[in-house]
Amino acid sequence: MASAKSRLSKLAAHLVDPSSTPTHVPPASNDPLVIDGHTRGTSSWFNYHSQTPTFFLPRAATIEPDAVAIYHKSADDKLLTKSYSQFAQKASDFAYYLKKHRYRRIGILCPNTPAFLYATFAANAADGVVIPVNYRLKPDDISYIFQHSDADFILVDAEFAPLLDNYRAAKPHVPILIDDDAADESGAFGSALAEGAAYDLQHGSQGWEGLTSLADDELAVNALTYTSGTTGRPKGVEYTHRGCYMSALGNIIESGLVFPGIKRAKYLWTVPMFHAMGWTFPWAVTAARGTHYCLRKIVYAYIWKLLREEEITHFCAAPTVNTLLCADPNAQTLKQEVRVIVGASPPTAHLFQSMTQLNLHPVHVYGSTETYAPITRGYDMPAYHELPAKEMYGRLARQGHGFITSLPVRVVRTGDDVVEGALVDVEKDGKEIGEVVFLGNICARGYYKDETATRKLFAGGGLHSGDLAVWHPDGAIQIMDRAKDIIISGGENISSVALEAAIVTHPDILECGICAVPDEQWGERPKAFLTIKLGRTITYGDFIEWCKEHPAISRFMVPKECEVVKELPKTSTGKIRKNVLREWAKGNRNQESE
Repeated sequence: MASAKSRLSKLAAHLVDPSSTPTHVPPASNDPLVIDGHTRGTSSWFNYHSQTPTFFLPRAATIEPDAVAIYHKSADDKLLTKSYSQFAQKASDFAYYLKKHRYRRIGILCPNTPAFLYATFAANAADGVVIPVNYRLKPDDISYIFQHSDADFILVDAEFAPLLDNYRAAKPHVPILIDDDAADESGAFGSALAEGAAYDLQHGSQGWEGLTSLADDELAVNALTYTSGTTGRPKGVEYTHRGCYMSALGNIIESGLVFPGIKRAKYLWTVPMFHAMGWTFPWAVTAARGTHYCLRKIVYAYIWKLLREEEITHFCAAPTVNTLLCADPNAQTLKQEVRVIVGASPPTAHLFQSMTQLNLHPVHVYGSTETYAPITRGYDMPAYHELPAKEMYGRLARQGHGFITSLPVRVVRTGDDVVEGALVDVEKDGKEIGEVVFLGNICARGYYKDETATRKLFAGGGLHSGDLAVWHPDGAIQIMDRAKDIIISGGENISSVALEAAIVTHPDILECGICAVPDEQWGERPKAFLTIKLGRTITYGDFIEWCKEHPAISRFMVPKECEVVKELPKTSTGKIRKNVLREWAKGNRNQESE
């Protein structure tokens, strides 16, 4: 266990100039604490505790032990419910199982299940790191992530266990625990919970008192969440206890998870828990003592059933999910107001108007994996309601302002005339376009095992998003474009560079250029422009089937369209001109020779 002095030294190093001396810092021992010449106490914990979201669970169980914490229709189609005391006990049992076997880097390959929630709290309580992985990825990428992250234990849902075949071959000695997601919590996962409970009993039945609910070092990594590989291989984004704590508090406030009186939040798990740790909502909902309505998969008829019968109050979803939800035959105006946290890609004013008519009230947020997901919010201002409907919903669909637990978001100039590393703000005129840059508490620590990418991410001291936006006079930002090579399809980031690299391994293809084209269901999908090797031919059907079977091309990456061309447009240095490809995709072939 690190000493209080060690903890405070690490904290102070991030908060003050190293050459200065902090004045209001808790004592390093039991020496008297002196502030402004007055003795204030002798405890080394005086007015200080580490900011750790793990603490939210035992706290909730202490305050409202009988409140419903989890509601879930399991894989065997039976209802599972847990109170907060039961939730805390299950997480404690799993934590002791991890402690017994000394597992410290806990991989998770599961849908939105109670086991995922238990593991989130248990891993940190056992002094471990949570490593959630997207089960939509190809086995090759899943294997890469678990190897790169140094996972020493993996919890996998039975449905997705076959996705680990490649990983098992590469790392046969890493234990893999299968969860059947049964309502009675039987099977291997249930046995692990029982083993953890027995281990705690053998060591004095300490429960949460024997676990780490407050981390020694709040700036230590508590989770590794991987990007979808927007610049090639996925990157491991380092989350800290403090960052998750601050992000969770921000979500509680910005999403309105706490109600006055006896009403409590009923949160529906539509966003995957593996996406940026579920946008930190596992901790936020628990801190608010709300009910987690877990979903194994998106089924719109069932979602509408829960919205109506359980009177859901909150859920998070990408514009694509909300579009399909509104278009579902079961859609109807709800009697209760539902706050819908909308993120992942820029929504339209039309979508927001359609949602509001169903009593689904959008709260637009914006962020990235590197910012614990949401870090800005488009605020609903009273003055907006005096505007015409189209303009009002357009204002609500802007990316808005920085979270209350962060610093104001900035838009900075880009281009050759900007000194490298300098952060120079654009004019707040809603016209000048620049790059969105984040600062403050809810910026991730960096990329695991990648100092070069980390330095580039934080060039000039701000976290660079790669997204282009304008800055309005009222301080709100609005995304105008995305990083040129990134395609966002149904909330998933697709790297055109990585997709091109995979496609050119086809035996008949010489070159490939990828750009985005609109898609009614997913927002946008990739289009592939291909050149073919001399004497070879290729058909659309064969090409698409080949892509679906390629180990580096996940299903959401498969091109919607492909087109064979004589040659690809390139710069003088041989780079593919993506701006020309985008024009080609629109049918503007007069761009060919430019």
